Parts: sequence; structure tokens; C-alpha cells
Amino acid sequence: MFEAVGYEHYPRYFAICDRLLAPGGAMLLQTINIAEAEFEQARRDVDFIQRYIFPGGCLPSVSALARAAGEASALKLRHLEDMGLHYAATLRRWRANFEERLDEVRALGFSESFIRMWRFYLCYCEGGFDEQRIGTVQVLLTKPGRSPLSAG
Repeated sequence: MFEAVGYEHYPRYFAICDRLLAPGGAMLLQTINIAEAEFEQARRDVDFIQRYIFPGGCLPSVSALARAAGEASALKLRHLEDMGLHYAATLRRWRANFEERLDEVRALGFSESFIRMWRFYLCYCEGGFDEQRIGTVQVLLTKPGRSPLSAG
């Protein structure tokens, strides 16, 4: 849930990851990200997601993530895998499952207001992924030093 870290905490997050990783260590970070052209405005504005779902969160752009890691740590971005369009399909399945189980949701005590908000959240995110305004990436970051994988 890196997207819930908040922009002002990116440097501290990566500094701590750097400190905790052994020399030559690696970490895999999966995060929802925002298109580069949208990042600065999204960082400053509060949208539906930031107001109701993840207060204080901030979707990183790939360059903001790489910049924060590079400035606050010795971590290097080694590989990036974009899975955003797959995530749109996942959200469609989550929404279908949610709709199929509305009786169970209501039995758990969730209100009609919550149900409407959850539908909107799922559709809002699905549209963002379909339009590629947001994505999901897995980023491999490595710390310099002798890697246990290279020992022979």
C-alpha cells in the first residue's frame, strides 16, 4: 500500500527500506501509480479517493517513486512491470462479486450509503485503469553490495 504512504513520507520510507536491507538486498514494491502528467496536480488536490478511501494518500508517478528512492537511499530501480490493464479486469470481477453478494453485505450491517460509495469507488478505479490515468506497477529495487544470488 505504498500509495497510502503520502508524498511527504516517501523519503523516510525509502531510507528505512535501505537501512533494513542487507548489502546486495532486493525489494519488490507493488503500488498503484498515476500517469506522469497527472502527478503534480493529484499531489496537490484532494479527490474522491483521498477524501473517502485513503485520506492522506498519494499515488506516485513512476518518476516520483524513483526520484524519492534515489535521493533518500542507495536503492536503484532495476525492473518495472506494469499490470494496470490487468487491474481494471480485476476491479470488474470484484464489482461483479460484490453485486452478487449484496445480501451478505447488507447482513453484515453495511448501509445503502456505503454500498453506493463502494460501487462508485470500484467503478471510479476501473475507469482510471481502463483509461490508463492510473496503473499498477511492480518495481524491483536493489541495494548495492554483494548479492547472495551472485555467490558461487
